[in-house]
Amino acid sequence: MNILIVGLGSIARKHIIAIHKILPDSKIYALRSSKNVESEHGVKNIFNLNELNVNPDFVIISNPTQLHEDTILKTLEMGCPLFIEKPVLSELINSEKIIQEIQKNKTITYVACNLRFHPAIQFLKNYVSSNTYIINEVNIYCGSYLPDWRPGKDFRKIYSANLDMGGGVHLDLIHELDYCTWLFGNPMETKSVKRNVSSLNIDAVDFASYHLLYKTFSANIILNYFRKDAKREIEIVTEKETIQANLLNCKVSNLNENKILFEQPYDVKDTYIHQMNYFINQIKNNQQPMNDFIEAVDVLKIALA
Repeated sequence: MNILIVGLGSIARKHIIAIHKILPDSKIYALRSSKNVESEHGVKNIFNLNELNVNPDFVIISNPTQLHEDTILKTLEMGCPLFIEKPVLSELINSEKIIQEIQKNKTITYVACNLRFHPAIQFLKNYVSSNTYIINEVNIYCGSYLPDWRPGKDFRKIYSANLDMGGGVHLDLIHELDYCTWLFGNPMETKSVKRNVSSLNIDAVDFASYHLLYKTFSANIILNYFRKDAKREIEIVTEKETIQANLLNCKVSNLNENKILFEQPYDVKDTYIHQMNYFINQIKNNQQPMNDFIEAVDVLKIALA
């Protein structure tokens, strides 16, 4: 396969590792913004789309979020599937225009939310679909310390901390909104609070709280950049039991019975491999993957509410 990557940062490198593992004979091209960059093993740098002398089998869009809109519209002209890193866009203003172009071109799209391939989330997906108990409440929490994300770099200069680069915890950690809607569907109503008043002193949102209203229950989601003891959990409170999933140690427990329902060794890198393998199989079979552009825009509407 011939694969074009637009934006070769830390996330793109994870996708490259996955591609090399799944398709070791693939040819990868990276559209770079500057010639003063290091080469990546197994990747050919190009600096203009006119330099691309092959028709890519798919394009990975992993440049800064505020550039996604322009990149999507340009790469749609190539007539190949698009693998778009989350969040799909940084704003909604032209989302309907892009949807119309995607539908007109019948383009296969997938927006990368690798936590859908987390074993504990997949266990919960099966649990929710087969559960006969009434759900009364869902609580989701994701907090970690932004300065620890990229050791050796000034955290205030990275994408996540800067509003004008499309950063902010509400977009960076959109995974929680994504898997909530994947598990339970779209809410009837959303309320949210977003702030940047913590000791991190950054201009991007560093705290977000969402209250998603469903017909018979509410889902509460808290996201932050400033918690030093990282925590990533989801609780499903039913009429009979409370199920807790710890995403950091990949364990799902029944708190009422003090019983482990699911546990297995976990490496987040595996989710990128499973995700890429899923996407490649979908496009080989000419099938639309889950979490297409339209679905991802629906989640973005909640994030930006």
